[in-house]
Amino acid sequence: MGAAHTEGESRTLLLVDDESAHLESLQRIFKREGYHILCAESGKQAMDLLRQHHVHVMLTDLVMPGMDGSELLKACRSISPETEVVVMTAYGTIEAAVEAMKEGAYDFVTKPLKKVFISKVVAQALEKQKLLIENRALRQQLESMRPHDIIGQSPAILGTLEIIRQAGPSSATVLLSGESGTGKELLARAIHRASPRSERAFVAVNCAALAETLLESELFGYEKGAFTGADRRRAGRFEAADQGTLLLDEVAEMNASIQVKLLRVLQEGEFERLGSSVPIRVDIRLVAATNRDLKAEVQQGRFREDLFYRLNVINVEVPPLRDRGGDVPLLANFFLRRYAAKNEKAVETISARAMDALSRHGWPGNVRELENVIERAVVLSRDAVIDLDDLPDAISGQASRDAAVDGRGVYLPVGTSLDEAERILLAETLKATGGDKNLAAKILGVATRTIYRKLSALDSEPDGS
Repeated sequence: MGAAHTEGESRTLLLVDDESAHLESLQRIFKREGYHILCAESGKQAMDLLRQHHVHVMLTDLVMPGMDGSELLKACRSISPETEVVVMTAYGTIEAAVEAMKEGAYDFVTKPLKKVFISKVVAQALEKQKLLIENRALRQQLESMRPHDIIGQSPAILGTLEIIRQAGPSSATVLLSGESGTGKELLARAIHRASPRSERAFVAVNCAALAETLLESELFGYEKGAFTGADRRRAGRFEAADQGTLLLDEVAEMNASIQVKLLRVLQEGEFERLGSSVPIRVDIRLVAATNRDLKAEVQQGRFREDLFYRLNVINVEVPPLRDRGGDVPLLANFFLRRYAAKNEKAVETISARAMDALSRHGWPGNVRELENVIERAVVLSRDAVIDLDDLPDAISGQASRDAAVDGRGVYLPVGTSLDEAERILLAETLKATGGDKNLAAKILGVATRTIYRKLSALDSEPDGS
């Protein structure tokens, strides 16, 4: 393995070429772009440097005496597997360069080298290397969180989890309040796991998913003949949750009659099945969840005040995703792994610009919406990396609106030099305008003659070969 990463080597580039003049030319190009440069004139020297330094990208000639570029690539995979490798090759050895890519090289460039092109390839290799490192770090964080499937490190979610940690071991009723899609059922399960009842049943009922007549029989059960179609006795969810935990999701959807019966269970610990007058005693831990403001529901006469106070013993406000700054990357990578495995897709990571778009989105549907977006992207992706184009228009369009030209966005990795940023912006704007220099000048806010002057200067620059 390579040496440990240090702050002073945040973008370390190893240049390998047996021709000293070519090596010096490459060194001049990349020093101007802010890289920390290491140089080697042989494969052996390169191996020593790989052992001594954390190298992000290695740019190596393919044809060298002694150890050639292909052999050095294989050695690099053992010494410093995180290092991305770009090989340089003459026109007649492109086939060998393709073979090097099969061995794990990121890309190859042909001689004579074009300065702008080789800078772009190295920057892209660096971006991939950065993504892989970040993805591994996120994966390690996720592994530590997996036992409870609650992903997040923001103060908002950590504060919520701390309340749950304290409330879990008690028998107190918990009311989870929050918008739809915030993960209230997941938190209810966490409360159950933290309680002495964790070995008993966890039973969940969505009150909004059942008609009023069905909800009553679902909760309390019924005797044979209690109503048309009741051809046998059936126990309800309260009985199923005895000694365990019962989650009543969307509890505000209960009608007045069921609210009265629920209040009796909470007060007295007993109820009757439909069609029976025999009381049944149960011992349950109740967790209620709602996306409504129950205080407002009480004030408007739609929810019993006495029941509200019975439910609101411990109130947990579940934060919406937009208030959980920094949690989106963790959640997105968690869902990426889940749905890549489920759908047997070789999708490994999310590009920086796609992750930025995900982080900027408002997420009105909260975690559930993010999960659906990532599942869709994984299923439809044709690459190992989910990019901006793989996201729904509502997200990708929002992210590129401020820096878009006819729907196209320009992405510049941190560390791009101003000169290079200007070149990229000019090239992408001209591409978006179909080469119309007058329109490009208007979009960029410069005179048309400035476009011609910059293009002329770009064409006259040395190749760096």
